[in-house]
Amino acid sequence: MQLFKKRDFGTFISDTFSFFRLYGKNYFKNYILLNGLLLILLVLIFIFGYKELFMQAFASNKGGESYYFESYFQENLGIFIITGIITFIVFMALMIINYLYPVFYMKKLAQGQKNIKVDDIMSEFKANAGKIGKLLLGLIFIVTPLSLIVVGISYALILIIIGIFLLLLVLPVMINVINFLMFDYFNSSRGFFASLSYSIRSQFSYSNAREGSPFWKYWGATLVIYIIIYVITTVFTMIPMIFFMVKLTTSAPDGSFEQNPFSGGFGILLFVTYGVSLLFSFLLSNLMYVNSGLMYFDSRRDLHQQVDLQEIDTIGINE
Repeated sequence: MQLFKKRDFGTFISDTFSFFRLYGKNYFKNYILLNGLLLILLVLIFIFGYKELFMQAFASNKGGESYYFESYFQENLGIFIITGIITFIVFMALMIINYLYPVFYMKKLAQGQKNIKVDDIMSEFKANAGKIGKLLLGLIFIVTPLSLIVVGISYALILIIIGIFLLLLVLPVMINVINFLMFDYFNSSRGFFASLSYSIRSQFSYSNAREGSPFWKYWGATLVIYIIIYVITTVFTMIPMIFFMVKLTTSAPDGSFEQNPFSGGFGILLFVTYGVSLLFSFLLSNLMYVNSGLMYFDSRRDLHQQVDLQEIDTIGINE
């Protein structure tokens, strides 16, 4: 698949799925080798940690013990702190790999490499360790606060209806800006602020002023992929929720719950299902990242001509 080429709205969607048809086996093999242990650990923390938390919360204030949950929390404060720290470390490590793996994988493809291995991706992480640290600081202290301000204003405007449309307009753009930032930061010689500037400008115009704005095709492609991911994950999570609601209504028709619905086999099944759903959400997020990568390579019109010239030279050599 040629990455550096001009694409329209429909091509972004079709090429995203074509990418996984061509490279999916190799892509997810390396992804699982890199992320597998962290994903399993995060799912286990979610299943057992949240199951225990919900069980205690649901059982609170029973039998006249009005501070049952508060006392349980105070007695196990050390465990909560340790679990919270471990969860944060695992989640941050998972986020770094989950976000940057597609960037480095597509970078290798753009360089002409076909059979990409885990060592190739790991070498990118090691070689760019300093840049990764700067990226994290920039995302935490610059991008995140600005994003929260924009989203907060949009939510505030929901009261006058226009905020709903503004959120629908702004969120895909914010996703694109963040993803473009990561792709450009590791696929160019630009620094963090220069890449951030490029990621914003490229949403509205190409470097070649003669072409029209790519805004709507980027916005539309991201929105479609987001809806696909949202529908799949929602359907998956709605199944255990339906069973949970049925259990509540059938086991306690008078409104009093003698048994904790999170206990026993049903509680385990419920949280295992949500844990697997969390796992699938991480896997499905790769659709969004690859789609953003294709849009980024579309925006790099300065490299399209170089690729075309290389292909012409290759044809001349073959002849």
